[in-house]
This record gives sequence, structure tokens and C-alpha cells, in this order.
Amino acid sequence: MGLYRDEGVVLRTHKLGEADRIVVLMTAGRGKVRAVAKGVRKTKSRFGARLEPPHRASLLLYEGRELDVITQAETIEHYPRLREDLDLLTDAIALVEAVDQVAQEGEPNPALYRMLAGALRALDGADERPPLLVAAFYWKLLALEGVSPILDACARCGATGPDTELVSFDPVEGGAMCREHRRGSAVDAAGLELIRRILGGDLAAVLQEPSGPDSLAVAALATTALEAHLERRLRTVHLLGNS
Repeated sequence: MGLYRDEGVVLRTHKLGEADRIVVLMTAGRGKVRAVAKGVRKTKSRFGARLEPPHRASLLLYEGRELDVITQAETIEHYPRLREDLDLLTDAIALVEAVDQVAQEGEPNPALYRMLAGALRALDGADERPPLLVAAFYWKLLALEGVSPILDACARCGATGPDTELVSFDPVEGGAMCREHRRGSAVDAAGLELIRRILGGDLAAVLQEPSGPDSLAVAALATTALEAHLERRLRTVHLLGNS
């Protein structure tokens, strides 16, 4: 045990005692970490807003038996636009909630950390709220978890080709369904193509897409698919109407 340096995004916090707070972080080097920020709730705390979600900070921590202790926190990115726009902040909280559910304590996942930091940066730098950013993050999160959806064939029977019409999406089966085996949520060819573009390297262009029936359908499917993987509901998207 001893001091170590890392950087991390604050996922959530909760009170501990009269003045302290437990901070849950997604770190670059150690995966999800739970740490105590002592005295952070006092007016004169030197940490201030640096340890509030979704702040990203450079950290000095002391490794403890159960909880680490944050001894220093310096801002890397504080995302000023997210603080000024409730819709953007809502999306940011939806991102950190998903990462909090997926990440495992003490298991490094640098790809997930980079993906979260990049999504928050894109959200903060957008001229307008990108309708598909949260949904795209969920689809890419599923791919990172090794459960990419089947999009080019029926997930039940494997039928593919020009004569196969894929008409629905079922997260239990793991992807698109043909007309014969349809179940789950209805989806059309345009919606499936949007998901393919998200997962196939056309993300930048997808994030410029305007809101419409296809983007709304893809966003709802993304939430459904991630919740099926997690086996629990995502509070933020339902509470604040983001799905």
C-alpha cells in the first residue's frame, strides 16, 4: 500500500460522515476506484467542484484496505458547457451512469476510460446537442463488452441476403430478426444502417445527423440493448426522458 498517481472521471459521489464524501471514479490505470475525499463537504475544502461528476481530474491517492484516500486533485477537464446546459449535463450523467454499471472495481479498462473521456469532450464541444451521442456511446460500449449486435442476418435463424427482410431487434437474441422470427422492437433498414455506421467507423458523421424517427428509434434500441446486457434499468435515461 502507498501513494499512487492516476487520472479519472468522477462517476458519482455520496456522503460519508459529517464532512467527507465517497467518490467513485473511472480511472485510466486502475478501472473503477472508490475513494474517500476527506473534508470535501466543508466550505473551505481545497477540492471543491473538482470531485463532482462528470469532472475529469489528475489525482494523487493513498491506497487503503477498503477505500483509497484522495490526497490531491487537479483539474484536467471541467466541461464548462455541460454546467450551463441541462440537456448536455443530462447526457453526460447518462454516460457516466452506464460506465459505472459496466466497469469493475480494480480491473483496468483503458479503452473504456478513453471512450468516456472522448465522449464527454465531444459533448462539451458540440455546437448543438448531438441527438445520437448517448446512443452511439451505448452501442460502442456493448461492442467493447464483446456483445456487438448482429445486424446483417437474423439473430435467430441466420438468414441473410437480398431476400431476407430484417424487421425487428431483440436484445435477448442479440440482434436483428427476420419477419418469420420477429420479436422485440420494430426496426427498419434505415435504423439498422445507422447502428452499422456507429459501429463501423462513421461515428463522426452520425453525430451530425439531425433528430428524427430513425435516430429516436436507434436511441431507444440502444437503451434497451444495454439494459438487457446489464440486467437492470438505467435510471438517468428514464428519469429524465432521454430514451
